[in-house]
Amino acid sequence: MPGTTLIDRALIRLSGPDLRDFLQGLVTNDVALLAPDRPLWAGLLTAQGKALFDFILWADGEDILIDCEAEQAEALVRRLKMYRLRRPIHIGREEGLCVHWAKQASEGVPDPRLPELGRRWLGPCGEAAEGWREHRLSLGVTEGTAELGSDRTLWLEANAAELNGVSFTKGCYVGQENTARMNYRQKVNRRLVVVPRDAPGERTRIHYPDLGLAVEHRRIDDLGEALMPDWLKSWL
Repeated sequence: MPGTTLIDRALIRLSGPDLRDFLQGLVTNDVALLAPDRPLWAGLLTAQGKALFDFILWADGEDILIDCEAEQAEALVRRLKMYRLRRPIHIGREEGLCVHWAKQASEGVPDPRLPELGRRWLGPCGEAAEGWREHRLSLGVTEGTAELGSDRTLWLEANAAELNGVSFTKGCYVGQENTARMNYRQKVNRRLVVVPRDAPGERTRIHYPDLGLAVEHRRIDDLGEALMPDWLKSWL
């Protein structure tokens, strides 16, 4: 059986009283909707609405697990602890589980961003999955600090509204004011897009030479040769 473990992902476990209220005031999605069979993609933003971290939230009993970039896990733990203040909430790495993915599988649930991304689940670590990045980018979906940057991209420019990464009906969270204003005024003038490229260009965030693809931050009137998956076409 092909490997399914996403080795570039890590898990952070949060536990304690009023945990959902704590996260509800921080992240972009509505934590009240989180359920064992309904993970949520969300972001933690600056006060100006720019992405610092993006991740997937999972319900695990009374606890919540954050499925995030392995390279950014410690930084995310520190940021969450900064917001925790004196609340009796435990925040730390979960070493006993890994994030799993497959294009098609009987296990798991559809990726909360886009069902076409495949199925995702948590479980004991195993063999590394192959093909995840290529599959994700072929669908025009960006993630992580290498692609979104840290404090460089407004959350709606990361296609958060189209990929189920933001709630416009929940209460306040960090970065909510500017995010809500942009949505209300329909002023998302730039987008992160995936572009076929043999070499990086001046607008390239990151280039993947083995895939012949790059992630670029472009004005919506200059999307040019960018990949146009159905979810992005429908927005345009």
